[in-house]
Amino acid sequence: MTALDAGVLILRVCLGLTLAAHGYNKFFGGGRIPGTAAWFDSIGMRPGIVHARLAAGSEVGVGLALALGLLTPLAGAGFVALMLVAAWTVHRSKGFFIVGEGWEYNLVLAVGAVGVATIGPGRISVDHLLFGADRVDGVIGFAIALGLGAVAGVGQLALFYRPPARAEA
Repeated sequence: MTALDAGVLILRVCLGLTLAAHGYNKFFGGGRIPGTAAWFDSIGMRPGIVHARLAAGSEVGVGLALALGLLTPLAGAGFVALMLVAAWTVHRSKGFFIVGEGWEYNLVLAVGAVGVATIGPGRISVDHLLFGADRVDGVIGFAIALGLGAVAGVGQLALFYRPPARAEA
């Protein structure tokens, strides 16, 4: 194992389990799926119940996939799509910094996942076990993670995001 293998393993596990925890929380924390669905409806992602289930399942699924180094570029694409939608619908109007509930955190998670897809998951990964040196990384991993993720996120926003009307002062 090289230092690069160890470093990318640490990064994958941190990013992946962080996102999976967010999905777990949507399923089992606070308001669970019904509460998450009501929140999605309130921000304009309709129907909320569909998006609550999709977001929770996607966060758990792509989070665990990245942590395991399984289909890494596709997991990276999932991160990009999820974080793009979250940044646009919830955090965009609040500025950049996370202390003001801005989109900084979404950017860090998405860029971290794209970075892992570009570098590759390392030798301690399911991708390495399944594909060895033939795994997808480099420019192709980057393009899949960023390109597919951006298309999926923008597509979801175009199809389902209907922001609530702003109250006039």
